[in-house]
Amino acid sequence: MELCHCSSFLLPPESPNAKSSLSLNYALIVLNQSLPRFAPLLWDHASVRVCADGGANRVYDEMPLFFPHQQPSHIRTRYKPDVIKGDMDSIRKEVLDFYAKLGTKIIDESHDQDTTDLHKCVAYIRDLTPDTDQSTLCILVAGALGGRFDHEIGNINVLCRFSNTRIILLSDDCLIHLLPKNHCHKIFIQSSVEGPHCGLIPIGMPSGSSTTTGLKWDLKDTAMRFGGLVSTSNIVKGEIVTVQSDSDLLWTISIKKP
Repeated sequence: MELCHCSSFLLPPESPNAKSSLSLNYALIVLNQSLPRFAPLLWDHASVRVCADGGANRVYDEMPLFFPHQQPSHIRTRYKPDVIKGDMDSIRKEVLDFYAKLGTKIIDESHDQDTTDLHKCVAYIRDLTPDTDQSTLCILVAGALGGRFDHEIGNINVLCRFSNTRIILLSDDCLIHLLPKNHCHKIFIQSSVEGPHCGLIPIGMPSGSSTTTGLKWDLKDTAMRFGGLVSTSNIVKGEIVTVQSDSDLLWTISIKKP
């Protein structure tokens, strides 16, 4: 089975190249890290926007900074999350009250300390999505990288726990998503906004055999494992990269600065 991947969400929605043939239904989760510079683009692509606890502080504080010539109150009203969900240990009271008055749904899950706020938000979005639409769901996660390393690892663990859902972790510098094993993956490179640096990293277990095309240093039935070879600091050569492996791999690619 072939799975296709495309980062057209990094392009303006009105751009012809943003009309991905994948016809994905985007959802956005905002975590409690600095918003990437393209956060308004992600917001515009998404049909549902969920803030994970303190992620609401980031939207409230930082979204107006992208529009310095407009009134902060107008921007905060325009970029109102649909849902704030989490254990509510980080969100400021004035932020919670502000969005609650605008009609944002508040879901307090402080009773659940066994899953991360990202896990809670992904589960919520999946529950919102009919089974018939699960294959087209793509969850974009802003602020998933950077900050505490244990938080980053927790976010990567969510990719593995929801391996049948497209989830893309984003920062200002790069994106990461899972390539589930035993599929042929075709990655359409948006060269105007991403690359050329990329990497493929086995996750969960070593890879006995991984094969790629479209990279400067392609893999050919190559074994990869921690403590041995992993394909970091690779470079994309063209517009399409293909990957096939007997192990789940993380795909990461740099995001270009404007």
